[in-house]
Amino acid sequence: MIESLDFIKEILQHLNYFWVTVLMAIESSFIPFPSEVVVPPAAYRAANGELNVFLVVFWATVGCNIGALFNYYLAKYLGRPVMYKFAASKFGRMCLLSPEKIEQAEQYFVKNGATSTLVGRLIPGIRQLISIPAGLAGMPMGPFLLYTTIGAGIWNAILAGLGYWLGHVVPYDQLDEAVLSYTKPIGYAILGLVVVVGGYYLAKRFLQKKEA
Repeated sequence: MIESLDFIKEILQHLNYFWVTVLMAIESSFIPFPSEVVVPPAAYRAANGELNVFLVVFWATVGCNIGALFNYYLAKYLGRPVMYKFAASKFGRMCLLSPEKIEQAEQYFVKNGATSTLVGRLIPGIRQLISIPAGLAGMPMGPFLLYTTIGAGIWNAILAGLGYWLGHVVPYDQLDEAVLSYTKPIGYAILGLVVVVGGYYLAKRFLQKKEA
């Protein structure tokens, strides 16, 4: 276990495009691995001329798509009963899954439709799981990949911009703490924006129906 942690730390200290892709694929699946420890450090290295920040966003988004497709096909071919049983299993709990989390993501998908795969990528707690209800519902692959790419790309661009900026203002040993102090309020701000915009459209639709 300790050797595995040391291996991951070694990777994070010497990030390249390959490992950014691999780690973000893991992050985008059901395995708990935060994107905040991958994209900002890679962008930090870009600020110091070791990587290209645009390629960091690109390969991070490619990795997100790989992980999202894994969840999508897993849910599509296993089906709802097996996915819920897996989430309730010991291994599922180790992956920080639960039937309640799957149900929350599924309800969000049903409520918001196909675009939930875009918006859901920006919401803490939903981001990694939104591909599962898309697979359960048999969402067409074209829209699924399009919305997933846009949503993941936006989030990765935010993280990369933050890491690139911090590369000019904080030493590397303070990066994790600085990223955490910014990503939490950013996540809550995005969630608040989604609620406000969603509420606006629901109210608009209600008034249109009432007038009709």
